[in-house]
Formats: sequence, C-alpha cells, structure tokens
Amino acid sequence: MPVEASPLAADIETIASPAMWGITVAALLLLLALDFLVTRRPHEVRMREAAGWSAFYLALPLAFGGYLWASSGSTVSVEFLTGYVVEKSLSVDNLFVFMLLLSAFAVPVELAQRVLLYGIVGALVLRAVFIALGAAALQSGTWAFLLFGAVLLVTAVKIFRDALSGHEKKVDVSCLRTVRLVRRFMPVTDDYRGSRLLVREGGRRALTPLALAVVAVFATDIVFAVDSVPAVYGVTDDPFLVFATNAFALLGLRALYFVLQGALTRLRHLNHGLSVILAFIGVKLVMHWAHGIWAGVPEIPTPASLAVIVGVLATVTATSLHAGRRAPSSPLTPPPGDPDPGPARPAEHRPGRPRTARRTSSGSRP
Repeated sequence: MPVEASPLAADIETIASPAMWGITVAALLLLLALDFLVTRRPHEVRMREAAGWSAFYLALPLAFGGYLWASSGSTVSVEFLTGYVVEKSLSVDNLFVFMLLLSAFAVPVELAQRVLLYGIVGALVLRAVFIALGAAALQSGTWAFLLFGAVLLVTAVKIFRDALSGHEKKVDVSCLRTVRLVRRFMPVTDDYRGSRLLVREGGRRALTPLALAVVAVFATDIVFAVDSVPAVYGVTDDPFLVFATNAFALLGLRALYFVLQGALTRLRHLNHGLSVILAFIGVKLVMHWAHGIWAGVPEIPTPASLAVIVGVLATVTATSLHAGRRAPSSPLTPPPGDPDPGPARPAEHRPGRPRTARRTSSGSRP
C-alpha cells in the first residue's frame, strides 16, 4: 500500500506569525548579548550568581508557556513545556561532556563560562539548521516521522548499552578530528591569553588553547543536535515551538553548569533515563507514522508524554541518589574551579596540549 502524505506533511501549521518569529529571535539575540556582557570580564562564577541566573532562565520558559496558554490554548502550551523538559534533560547530559572538555583543556576557571557561552551560540545555530531541515523533511512526506523515530531508537539503544557497560569513559581531545585539523593549519600557543582566541606571535597569527576548546565544544554540538531536534519533533511538529524549546533549554546552560557542577557526577542513572525517554519518543513517532497509514494505530497524546518523561526523570534522580548513598562513585577528574585532591599537575604539561579527562558515570550520548 503506498504511503500518502498526511495534511501535516503537506502543510505544517505554526502558531507563529512572521512578527512573532522576529520578536523571538530579537529577544534571543538580546539575551545572548547580555550573557556576553556578563562574561566580558573573566571571573570565577560563585554559586549565588549561578543560582540567580538559573532561576531567571527557568522563569522565562514558564512565563512563555503561560503566554502560550493564554494566547493559543492549553494544547500548544503543554506541547511547548513537554518539549522543553525533553530538551532540558538532554542538555544536562551535554553538561557532562562539557565538563570533561573543560577539564581536558585545563581551561582556567575564570574562562569556563566564556567557553560554555560560545558552545551555546554554536548549538543554537546548529539547532536552527537542523530544525529547518526537519521541517522540510516533514513537508515532503510522513516518512520523516519514521526516520526520526529510527534515529531516536538507535540512539536510545546506544545510550542504554553504554550505561549498562559501566566502563570508565574517556574524552581524548587530541584525537578529535576537528582539533587535529585546526592544528594542521594553525599554530597554537602553549598557554592561555585571557579570553582571546587569536593572537599574533613571532610575526604570525596563532590560536590559543581557548580556541581549541571552543572548536571541541562546537564539534560535540553537532552530535547533540542529531538526536535533540528529532526528539522535540516527536512532541510537536511546529517548527517555532521546536526552536523555542531548544533556545530556552540552551540559554540557561551556562549558569546551570556551575549549579550542577558537583551534582552531575552523582546522577549515575541519568543515561538510563535518557535512553528510556528517547526510545519512548521514537516509538511515539513510529506510531504517528503508522497512524497515517492505518487509522487503527493509536497515537500517544502529549499530556501522557509529559507524564512519562517527568516520571522517568524523577525515578532516575531518586535511584541515582539512593545508589550514591549506598556506594559513592569514584570522583570525576576535578573540573575547573574545584580543588584538586590529587598530586599537582606535572610541570611539563602545557595547556596547549590537552589532557585526557575521564568520566566514571554511565556513558554519554554518541
């Protein structure tokens, strides 16, 4: 039986007018500019400052969800909040990798938030590209739902297998292709030069280790976008809502990193939960595709999806805390700003030659 394109595939509806898109993008740029002003003067981020910014960036999506409820109805608002919860949970897993990269590059504590901010900007640009591609795929036919579902199911299996293995994970940034490529074409200084990415040394331009750290973060952003965008399209097919959920989830990552810096290593079951969430959304997308072929296939309503996602996150948080009390995990390589309980770094190590950081949690996304 040939697959017929559904009305959704032929004409994707969106709640956003061109004016609303313009206002949203302008507000996003304003918030990013504010973040750059905050990080303009390198400084160590204290818990009070990080908690304040985290509360601010948590209040924004809640207020936006209330606005959507008043202007577009409860269905749209619940779709946005569900997508936001999905993206935020995936973003917390991103912070694990960011922590490892900052440690591997020996990024000074006062520069950590600038690297994170560059990573957020890169992630927003990449998500916008993937969202546009996803919308184009949905317009071409219902096969896109099947493709998105397959991507999420494969990712879920990979995460779950990594989580079950329990093997110590490593991030060797010197093996990253992007870093090796940059080193091939540009010299790199042996030490950091404040917040500068490019300097002139010996009559020629050279990158600083900070630039390599940013490149590594950008490279991981590409991987994260592959499963994050399809996951939100499993909740809502409105490109505007997909973009808004990604933007709100990413904006608060800089501050959230410093709030959760110590707690991240204790969420040992987070990847188990993420694999369940991605598998659930993957199944939902496949069922949506099958419903377009045969109406007898049921669809999972968005409120039920929200309940499942919140329930899974609450469960893995509780089990992680319980497991941590019973058998505390070995500590992660101390991130920048944390006291290093081990011996001092050998004198021959140079920040320009990144270290290998290890992670003892249950794996990370591919």
